[in-house]
Formats: sequence, structure tokens, C-alpha cells
Amino acid sequence: MKLSTILRALRAALKQREEVPRVPTPGISRMCFNQGCELFTKTPSVLTAGNHPNQPPQKAQARLRLGAGWSRLLATCIRGVKCGMGRSFTGGGDSDPSFFPSLRAAFDARTLRRPEPSRFRIRGLPALGSQGMIGREQAVRGLPRILAFREALIDTMKGARLQTQQNERNRYHGPETCLWSSGFGMKLEAVTPFLGKYRPFVGRCCQTCTPKSWESLFHRSIMDLGFCNVILVKEENTRFRGWLVRKLCYFLWSMEQQIPPCQDALQKIMESPGVQNIISGRAPGRDGEGQAPGLVKKEVRRIVDHMQATPRPLLLRLFSWVLLRFLNCLFLNVQLHKGHMKMVHKAAQAGSPLVLLSTHKSLLDGILLPFVLFAQGLGVLRVAWDPHICSPVLRTLLRKLGWLFLPQEANLALGSSEGVLARAVVHTVLDQLLVSGQPLLIFLEEPPGAQRPRLSALGQAWLGMVVQAVQANVVPDVLLVPAAVTYDLVPDALPDVHHDSTPLGLWTGTLAVLRSLRSCWGCSHRACVRVHLAQPFSLQEYTINARSCWGSRQTLEQLLQPIVLGQWTVVPDTEKEQEWTPVIGPLLALKEEDQLLVRRLSRHVLHASVASSAVMSTAIMATLLLFKHHKGVFLSQLLGEFSWLTEETLLRGFDVGFSGQLRCLVQHTLSLLRAHVALLHVRQGDLLVVPRPGPGIMHLARLSAELLPAFLSEAVGACAVRGLLAGRMRPEGRWELQGLELLSQNELYRQILLLLHLLPQDLLLLQPCQSSYCYCQEVLDRLIQCGLLVAEETPGSRPTCDTGRQSFSSKLLWKPSGDFTDSDSDDFEETKGRYFRLSQQSRCPDFFLFLCRLLSPLLKAFAQAAAFLCQGQLPDTESGYMEQLFKFLQASAQDEGLFECADPKLAACAIWTFKDLGVLQQMPSPAGHMLHLSPTFVSRQNQEKLEQFIRQFICI
Repeated sequence: MKLSTILRALRAALKQREEVPRVPTPGISRMCFNQGCELFTKTPSVLTAGNHPNQPPQKAQARLRLGAGWSRLLATCIRGVKCGMGRSFTGGGDSDPSFFPSLRAAFDARTLRRPEPSRFRIRGLPALGSQGMIGREQAVRGLPRILAFREALIDTMKGARLQTQQNERNRYHGPETCLWSSGFGMKLEAVTPFLGKYRPFVGRCCQTCTPKSWESLFHRSIMDLGFCNVILVKEENTRFRGWLVRKLCYFLWSMEQQIPPCQDALQKIMESPGVQNIISGRAPGRDGEGQAPGLVKKEVRRIVDHMQATPRPLLLRLFSWVLLRFLNCLFLNVQLHKGHMKMVHKAAQAGSPLVLLSTHKSLLDGILLPFVLFAQGLGVLRVAWDPHICSPVLRTLLRKLGWLFLPQEANLALGSSEGVLARAVVHTVLDQLLVSGQPLLIFLEEPPGAQRPRLSALGQAWLGMVVQAVQANVVPDVLLVPAAVTYDLVPDALPDVHHDSTPLGLWTGTLAVLRSLRSCWGCSHRACVRVHLAQPFSLQEYTINARSCWGSRQTLEQLLQPIVLGQWTVVPDTEKEQEWTPVIGPLLALKEEDQLLVRRLSRHVLHASVASSAVMSTAIMATLLLFKHHKGVFLSQLLGEFSWLTEETLLRGFDVGFSGQLRCLVQHTLSLLRAHVALLHVRQGDLLVVPRPGPGIMHLARLSAELLPAFLSEAVGACAVRGLLAGRMRPEGRWELQGLELLSQNELYRQILLLLHLLPQDLLLLQPCQSSYCYCQEVLDRLIQCGLLVAEETPGSRPTCDTGRQSFSSKLLWKPSGDFTDSDSDDFEETKGRYFRLSQQSRCPDFFLFLCRLLSPLLKAFAQAAAFLCQGQLPDTESGYMEQLFKFLQASAQDEGLFECADPKLAACAIWTFKDLGVLQQMPSPAGHMLHLSPTFVSRQNQEKLEQFIRQFICI
């Protein structure tokens, strides 16, 4: 039979099917990532009238008789489609077993359906066709005939697959408790989330502060190396083979790990110049002015024994074996990018010691990061740990595994003899560690659950000693590696340990581990983990280049208080100085300039660690349920929203920690959040997903904070636009009316600066090398790029598209030809006349509200703290007033439903911000430092001005 005859019969069948009614059912065939851009192929599948339960069956529309050659060609097409559709793009998961029998039955009936147009949405490409689509029939005329025939087969297969899933959904009716166990009442493939190959490569160091490091240790080839599962150990990872090896591969792999010999450094510490100077200075004091040298040596040994111990190889191997078993029971996988690991290996081979500076999301970070580097062949990682978290017995065990603990005497005053000796010993131990080339891990964030500022004082103290070692030329240079660990969900039993007043003991930790294993026992959905290692950079290079970026700074009281009270209208042209982290003993010994260097370096590295962290699926789901669909959303709509937010995250240069088939990802995510999300079967074939009120919303708010850095610039800009429009029209005004308002560039800059000054530095994490005005321009550019703002031509201004000769301001006319210090775009006179309007696209109102709501928990907590000033009992201690405010936030959450604001961290953040703003003052008293209301804000009128200033940025 000729091909032309087949195609004529196919066209005739398609033409007859035009009159058949269609029932559209949205479906998403697959999700794939292609070098930082996400392509979602959305195929609105159709059900024929014969397949729909409310329509009578239809006769076969066409009958085709194929010869042997065409049968083989058709079988080849079916196999190709099966490989492309039945699996996720990275090769995980099998196809639905009921799908292809349905396809054969449909094909045996010789029923060919009219294919629905496919919709391809690719960012950066123009829309095709009058409606942005290309139909299948148009493709038949333009493409080869074989491809057209194959496309029709694909559509038939999708329809059969959709009908199978629809039948399974229609069969399900049951309470909410059965929805979780039965896979939400839909037949979903058993595909667990895993990592894909093509991702945006994150983790590059700052090109402004470290340009040489940015060029070194990196090659474009490492972007395509993919990921590896660190806890996946098989028979191939050992030197042995056999069935017994497959049973004991974890143990054999742990015993084969190479551990470099660690020498006892006690003798070298005793012979170091710093310790010898202290001993010689105290030796003559037999008359009561000093101690004997023997007592000093004994004290040095005691401090060294408290700090560290020589790692035991056998204990390390046994601990790695037990930890490998524990992690495999607790997590689905622990993924690490091979390209990141290759950069770290190159840095280790360069000869300079490595210092990892990490975030601190969980207590497991201190165990997981050393295990990952140990498994990747970097040796024993020495971990600088907080001694207050662990009991003495647990500290003894951890010291033998490579942990370091700062002695308490090191935090004493500078004039204390015990403090001087302890700091000298700590510096000597760290110098010996750096000289030996052993890697060191320092946590820059406070442990989870701690009611303290985000930046860790202990981490800054350790980092300050590293900086001092480089300045003293103990080692020529140190390579700093920003690191982070992100979780789908932190195990439930482990975060609660830190909230106890007593330190974590050996038996308490064992019980916490057993509770975690019990919660995961028999659970089919376990969490995923991503370990991130950013590009290493030179500390010496940063120290040289960072000092040139320092400028004048003012306190928040000097910058913002006159504007809040209406005394000033112009924002001062200077940066904000805000430091909440206290300076402890080892850092006090440094010069003031070096202390400032350490604080800014800590913030710079923490920004790099957060920027390189992947966004997990639970963070995306929590953000959607909390800020976009807080009243509930149907599961069919949630699928599209999840893919949209994933795409927007990737387009902003942030990686995501998942991939795979979309419906399976959503099912996995909702199963992880089942304690905080309710599933309701309210209509046939679909489910309603509703966040549970109370603690469930608070937990979702903490998860959604992981996504905020990806949208922070747009969120700041949207809240600034909201504050600018609040003074002109009612907040509940129609979007079309708000779009008529002209927004000048200078007014937008002012509102963005005001909001930047109000928001705490711990949230913004701006790079110290970036000024606030540069960030304002970045925020404005982001609003234009995402389509919320459009440029508007004013009657008396030069058109934006005019490329003619521009007039320069007088400031640039008299500059020397080689002076480029003031060559900003702000020096063009044309920029003063730039105006913008809100875009009138249909998607803009919802997206604008979504961006504003991302900052609403913090801003609402600030507004409620301002309203609480007239009710609070002052004077009081800081902790006492914090408890008062937290109880007020909890009461407001019960009355108004603002559960996302009832967080003790938000209460602490509001109090610290009000202290910097001059609203609260801390004064000494016999009972300690007490908080008082400042005389300026004693009047109720000024308190209302403060509350009104904050509420202008809140979108209801």
C-alpha cells in the first residue's frame, strides 16, 4: 500500500473528527532542564466522545491495511515514543504497564483521533502562529509525511494513557486518610525525585573581589560532569567481588578508605614561640607574681586536650560505616556535583590549606560535610564546633573523630592572664593545623533554633584567627570554600535537641537517632539532600581587593529615623552600618580594621553559600501554598503552578534540588508535607490541597524562606512600588487604575532605599562590595525584565528609542579624559525624565501580589511590634521583652490568622531593628542591661508614624 494512500486516509479521518466534541484534560507530559532554561511541553490531551462516559460510542473513522515494511516502521516509531514518554528524561522510572495495552486496543479498533495543537513555551523565543501555537495539521503540510504520521500516533498514545489514569481516578472515593496511602487517588508512576544532568552552574566566586580566583580552578567542561550520590556504595566501589561482598560492601568500603597519618602536635605546641614567651614571662614569678613553668605547661596540656585529640583511624572507619548505614536509612540520596568536587580537588593540589565556610541548617551538617569530603578522598576534615552544644562525654568522642572545641578561657577579657594563655594556645593549634595542610570546617551561621543573630560569633572568631595566621605569614595563603547543605526536610527528632536547656549528651543523641530511624521505618518517601561546594578563592587576594571597597557608613537611627518622623525627605547618600553579632575574645584581640574585614568577609561568604544552595521541592510547594494559594488549590492547578515556579527559579540563576516527572514530584513533596497539608476530595477526579492552620503554616513559612533569595530583588521592588502607590490611591484599587499612575525613577530609587534600610542585613545578605545604589538599579532592572514595569514616554522628554547625541551634565564636561570615577549613567540628564507604569498584562496582578507577600511575614511582624509599643511592659530585659512580643504575635495569629508571623526569630529581629532605629534603648542597671522606650517614641503620635511607615510596604 502506498504512503500517499495512507496519508489520504489519515487526513480523511482527521477531517471527520472535527465535528466530534472534545473534553480537554490538562496534562504535562514531561519536564526537562536544558542548560539553565526549563522547557515544559504542555499537551492538552483530549478524550474522544466514545471514551467519555456521557457520550455515545463512535464508529471507527478509518481503517488502514499496512504491509510488512510499514508494520516494522510503525513498531520502530512506537518503541521510540515509548522510550521518550514512558520514562523521565534522565532515564529513571518505567512506563505505565497499562498504557501500551490501551494503545494496542485503540489501534486495533482503527480509531484515529484528531490531534490537539501542542503548546511549546520557551523563554527568549518569539511565539509562533497567530495564537502562539502550531497545529498538527499545519505540521503535516510543512513537514515530511512520516513525521506527521508519527505525531498522530503520539497523540493517540497520550489519549489512551490519559484515559487509563482517568479511569483510575474515577474509581477512587475515600476519606483524607486514604488519599495519602493510595497516591492521591490517581495512578502515578513510582518515580522518586533525582537530579538531572543539565542545570545552571552555580557557585562562582565574586569577580569584583577575587578576579584571579574567578579565572582559575574553573573550566567549562566541569559544568557537564553531573551529580553523584555520595551514600550510594556498591560492589564496584570495593576491591572485591562476589555475593558476600554485595552484602558487606558498606563495611568493606569504609575499611578501605585512606586516612593520612596525624602526628601528635602537643610537643610542637609546647615549643611554639607564643607559648614559650608566656612561659618565660611567668617563670621569674616565684614571689607570688606568677606561676611556675611546670604549672604553665600543665595548663597548656589541659587546654590542648580540651581543644583536640589525635584522630583514631579505626574509630574513623567504624564511624563512617555506621554513618553510611544511618544516612541510607534516613535519606533517599545525598547528591554532590562532580564539577564542584573537581574544583575543590584542584584547590587541594595547589598546596594551600582549605578552609570550608558553611551555613548551618541542621546539627547533621557537622557530621554530613566531613563524611562527604572523607568519602571523596580529601582526608579527615577538622570541624570547629560549639562546645556548649555537647556534653563532656560526647565532646571526648568527637575530639577523637577530628572535632575542635574553643576553650572557655579564650573568651575572657584581654587583660586576663588565663585568657591570654588560652588564646595563645588556640592560635598555636590553628597554626599547626594550617601548616600540616588539613582542611578545616567553620560554620558561619548559628545552630538551628538559637535565638541569636544569624552570623555566628564563634565562626567569626575562628575565621579571624585564620586571617591573622595569613597576615602573620604562618602560611602564604588560604583557599576559602563556601559550602552549604540543603534538605527536603530536616529529620523531625534532631532539631528539637537544640531547644533543650541541657547540652546534647551521648545517650540523648543516640535516642534522637533512634527516633529518626523509627520515623523513617516503612516510609516510602524519604527526603533528599544536596551538598554544595562553591568555587574556592584566595584569602590573600580578597584581603587586598576588599579594602578598596570600603566607604563611609551611618547607623540606622541616623539614616531612617528623621524620615520616619517626617523631618527629612531626602535619603542620605551613604551605606547602613548594622552589626548584630557580638565580638568575642579571639576576635577582640585583632585590630579594628581587621575586625571589620572579618565581618564583611563572613557576610560575603555567607552570601556565596546561599546563592549556590539549591531550592528543594518542599520550599517551592510551601511558597505556593502559603503566598499564592493560602485558601487552597486543586491538585490539577497545583501541577502547573509548581512547574511555573520551578521555571522562574531556574531563570534567575538558582539551581533546584530535584527533577523527574512532574506529577511524581508533586506527590513526593506533598507526602513529605503530609503533617502540614490536608488533602480533600471535594469533586470527582481532583483533590483540594489546603495548608493546615496553626503550626502547619509556621512550618511552611520556615520552608518558604529557602526560596526568598531567588526572588528577593523582585520582592523588594514590588513592596517599594506598593509603598509608592499607597500614598496616591487606596490599596484595594483596581489594577487598571494603578497602572495609570506614572512612577518616576527617582521616586522608585527612594522607596527601594528606604525598604533596604528597614530590612535587616541578615535577611538581605548584600555583598559588601556592592553599594545600595547599585542594588537599587538591579532591583529596577529585575522589575522591567519580569514585565511588571514598562517604560513610559513623557510629553516633554526625549523618546527612549532615540539614539541621537545625548547631553552630558556639567559634572562630566570638565573631567579629565582619563578619569572614569563619575561615569555613571546617572550623570546623563536624560535619566531624570525616565518614568514607568505598571504593566497591564493579565498575569501581572497575581505575580505582583505574590512578590509582595514574600516579605509579608517579616514586615507584618515589624508592624505588630510597632503597635505593641504602647502595650509592652518596659523597662524589661531583652529576653523578657522578646517573650512579651512573641506572646502578642501568637495572640494576633489566633485572632487574625497570621500564623506565619508567630515566630520567635521574627520577634527577636523586630526588637534588634527597633534598637538600631532608636525606638528602644538599652541602659545599664543593677539587674543588668534593661530595655527602655526612647523619649522620641514615647508619644503615641510617633508610634503611629512608625507603624504607618512600615505598613505602606505591606500588601494585604
